Amino acid sequence: MILLKMKGVANVLNGLRPVILMVLVQVAFTAVNVFYKLAINDGMSVKVLTAYRLAFGAAFTVPLALFSERNKRPKMTWRVLFMSFLCGLFGGSLFQNLFYGALALTSATFVSAIYNLVPGITFVLAVTFGFEKLKLGRAAGKAKVFGTLIGIGGAMVLTFLKGMQINIWTFHVNLLKNNPSSSHHHSNDLLGVVCAIASCFSYASWLIIQTKMSKEYPSHNSSTALMLTAAAIQATVFAFCTERDLSQWKLGWNIRLLASAYSGIVGSGVVFLIISWCIQMRGPLFASIFNPLMLVLVAVAASFMLDEQLYLGSVIGSVMIVCGLYAVLWGKNKEMKMVSQLVPSEIINHQQQQQEEDQAIQVVVTSTPVVMNHDKCDQQQ
Repeated sequence: MILLKMKGVANVLNGLRPVILMVLVQVAFTAVNVFYKLAINDGMSVKVLTAYRLAFGAAFTVPLALFSERNKRPKMTWRVLFMSFLCGLFGGSLFQNLFYGALALTSATFVSAIYNLVPGITFVLAVTFGFEKLKLGRAAGKAKVFGTLIGIGGAMVLTFLKGMQINIWTFHVNLLKNNPSSSHHHSNDLLGVVCAIASCFSYASWLIIQTKMSKEYPSHNSSTALMLTAAAIQATVFAFCTERDLSQWKLGWNIRLLASAYSGIVGSGVVFLIISWCIQMRGPLFASIFNPLMLVLVAVAASFMLDEQLYLGSVIGSVMIVCGLYAVLWGKNKEMKMVSQLVPSEIINHQQQQQEEDQAIQVVVTSTPVVMNHDKCDQQQ
């Protein structure tokens, strides 16, 4: 009995392991946002910080890919290199410069909420380029369309409606105090909104390109290393061309080094390995449903440590975006189940057809000796 109970506990823990790991992933992403905000508040350029992050990420993933996939890496082609360049651009350098540029201009809570628009924007782009069909006659198609509209409406509410202020702490720690760079104007807020939405379009474009990249070059670690290497080169060239102050590139034992190393090694390296393992165990939908958790964690951490104010409009808009996200994911999950139901039926039909063909072949084979024996009997007679 004791052994059975211990096995049952072990099975439960194994089942909870993907859940625990995905929660830790969202905690890691929350820490990345907080470290970025602190480094930017310290005066570090977003462009330089992004270049360092991608460089740390490439330095972590390249040796890992060379070691783990040394005997099963597909052949490298110019097409794969070009797709790696595009993945590095839309999923790395451009996305992170826009996303964390919006973080510098607005707030960590705002950009975390806007990030949940990515599934809806991806659906719009996929329909535009023919990768998806609307299918409004089905519940799954309606859910994806309405979920996208609800998410866009939530983004509008989050952007333009404030409402009453919500206080959730009796006391808090302000890590951004005594720094004039932490204050910004309404015009900067508007630019931050544009950057945040543009970053979602960039990330959604990367998801579409990555789909083709995965088919042409199915080694995940190597493709990630190629993407991060290309992104690091792009971000470094862009930062050198636009940031003329060489003192920005100096890293000491301070928050700048911590933000660069943590976001590169953990945020772009370790986290990817965990997500890849969870997707392999539970599927992509399982990994997606944890995204809104980062919004909650960032909102709590930012209000406690970064002196960010919560407003009723922010809460309503965030809830609408999350509801839209789950509607799109529900519709996609419904379609995946329909496809999985159709595939086995096609396999069964193919097997039945193959069996009928085998039986027909057996009849022909068994009938031939009879004819031959009959001919031999006629000859003997």
